[in-house]
Amino acid sequence: MKKLFVFAAIFLFAAVSFAQPYTIQQYLSIKSAGSPDFSPDGKRIVYLTNATGTSQVWAVDAAGGKPEQLTYFDDNVSFVRWLPDNSGIIFGMARGGNENTQFYWMTPGGDAIEKLTDEPTVRHNFAGVSKDGKRIYYTSNKRNRNFFDAYSMDLKSEKEVLLYKFDGNISIAAFNDSGSKIVISRSGIEKSLDNDLFMVDVRTGKETHLTPHEDASEFGNVEFLADSLLMTTNDNREFEALVQMRQKNAAGNDWSASNLATSVVYGPNWEVGGVTLSDDSRTLAYTVNNDGFSELYIRSIETGGKPLTSTVAKAHDQIKLPAQGIVGGTTFSKDGSKLAFSFSSATQNGDVWLYDIKSKKLTQVTQSDRAGIDPKTFVTPELIKFKTFDGRDIPAWFYVPSSFKGGIGGIAEKLPDGTIKSTFPGGLAVIVSVHGGPEGQSRPGFNPLFQYYLSRGYAVLDPNVRGSTGYGKTYTHLDDVEKREDSVKDIAAAHEWLTTKGGADAKRIAVMGGSYGGYMTMAAITLYPDLWAAAVNTVGIVNWETFLQNTSGYRRRQREVEYGRLDRDIDFLRRISPIRKIDRIKTPLFVIHGKNDPRVPYTEAEQVVDALKKRNAIVEYKLYDDEGHGISKLKNRLELYPLVADFLDKYMK
Repeated sequence: MKKLFVFAAIFLFAAVSFAQPYTIQQYLSIKSAGSPDFSPDGKRIVYLTNATGTSQVWAVDAAGGKPEQLTYFDDNVSFVRWLPDNSGIIFGMARGGNENTQFYWMTPGGDAIEKLTDEPTVRHNFAGVSKDGKRIYYTSNKRNRNFFDAYSMDLKSEKEVLLYKFDGNISIAAFNDSGSKIVISRSGIEKSLDNDLFMVDVRTGKETHLTPHEDASEFGNVEFLADSLLMTTNDNREFEALVQMRQKNAAGNDWSASNLATSVVYGPNWEVGGVTLSDDSRTLAYTVNNDGFSELYIRSIETGGKPLTSTVAKAHDQIKLPAQGIVGGTTFSKDGSKLAFSFSSATQNGDVWLYDIKSKKLTQVTQSDRAGIDPKTFVTPELIKFKTFDGRDIPAWFYVPSSFKGGIGGIAEKLPDGTIKSTFPGGLAVIVSVHGGPEGQSRPGFNPLFQYYLSRGYAVLDPNVRGSTGYGKTYTHLDDVEKREDSVKDIAAAHEWLTTKGGADAKRIAVMGGSYGGYMTMAAITLYPDLWAAAVNTVGIVNWETFLQNTSGYRRRQREVEYGRLDRDIDFLRRISPIRKIDRIKTPLFVIHGKNDPRVPYTEAEQVVDALKKRNAIVEYKLYDDEGHGISKLKNRLELYPLVADFLDKYMK
């Protein structure tokens, strides 16, 4: 019997090994496309794709065809817009990952490029283009690096106009056609995930508070619609709904609270987002985040023959998507006849799609390269839920290698009670991947690294621990300040589920994450040092005190609202900092950082690496001089991730 077991183990290991005919270079070379925008005549689409290794501007016929590259930079382009008057294309780019975005103009064919802003130490946050194509709107921290003000720029003269000055963190949520009014969003300073909207008359400077409220609430996705505003909000609700804020008496153009009435247009028990209004204000598109998957809806606007009175129609059409996946970047053609958007799923890399509203026909516009990998080898995750310390259900996406005969079943057998019994000798090797934020959500979009790890025989658990968005306001606030380490307990509960119901080998479970997920990784290996075979921390926080002291000034106050204040919560922040528990670490650790990171300074990485080296602990470190908050450039990823894969193999197999 012993000889038979050894033979079986060798056979199964060989099966896992031979199931990965593709290299990590191939997986990292898989491309994606998104952020589409139409030319004024609707015949062309500009979009962003990483086809050359960084995200650049490309153009393609809306009917499909051979795409054309328009920009050739070493750094990622962050957004692109085709000017409505066809005078050019606007895009943004920061250098070396520093997030100080500058704006550029180029001809529709990409023949000439000019800088619109040239302030390398200043951050510009793009808000949009006027309908006539003559102005752009944005916020900038040029006056004071800790604050943002609202600006517009005349594209012909390149003259900049200060529209709104404020000592705080603001953004431009919307602006009307004439530019006479803008809606300003101010971030809350006492509560996390909280903001307020203000209507500002640009000519007089008068501002009107639109959204007085008590509890932490969010207001976003704002669109001007005649005498009303469309927006999403979770005010007095668990989930963000689509609402219409109307003036009761529109004759006087009165936006005071006493003259406003708000009605729910669509309020499912999931988050509504991605609201887009057509230029003619006749059609509305929006998405719903249903348990991680996107639903996409089209809705008409009824005027009742009154040009100044608009009502959102009750009926809406759901667009049938190519599969269960993620929708982003919705945009209408200028005549409102077509809707473009990006789509990806766990097994489909991102591409641009086009929906004809009249014919209801959906077509794929771009064909992003899969680097020769058969998409049939890509794995679809299963949504599971595991119990944590306080009895809550924690949702997670569980990916099982396709070498296990299509996933759960075969080598990994799912029993009637939901337990996964692994017949693989010793159980599954599993990577627990923790998302950043924590105001974020792991969703089943395409992840080439996940697919690579799966091809090597690893399973991946992608949890949405407390503090994640997408599951209601209460859930999102469960990790605020003093409850910070409750989310780490959820990671420990994930480990328990993997070993009791997930078919995992308790000695072959790794944890990794980036940004806040990097903190979670460090907290997991300090609070629960005996659970993890390996850990990978990418641009993560290790010392809450130094992080808040050294993060960019415009982010500090905002982050203190979520994590705790230096002047009030210093003892607590020190207590939960992984750097103060460094002596507990037993887990082999790989640390990754970008030197230009404005969010989590690279000195966070240096602290933990230096401390572990002094202990002669197992630690590997990669610092990239030309990266910021994450490793985005293909050349760096091609160097880094084979090292990470070798690191995992060394301590996991």
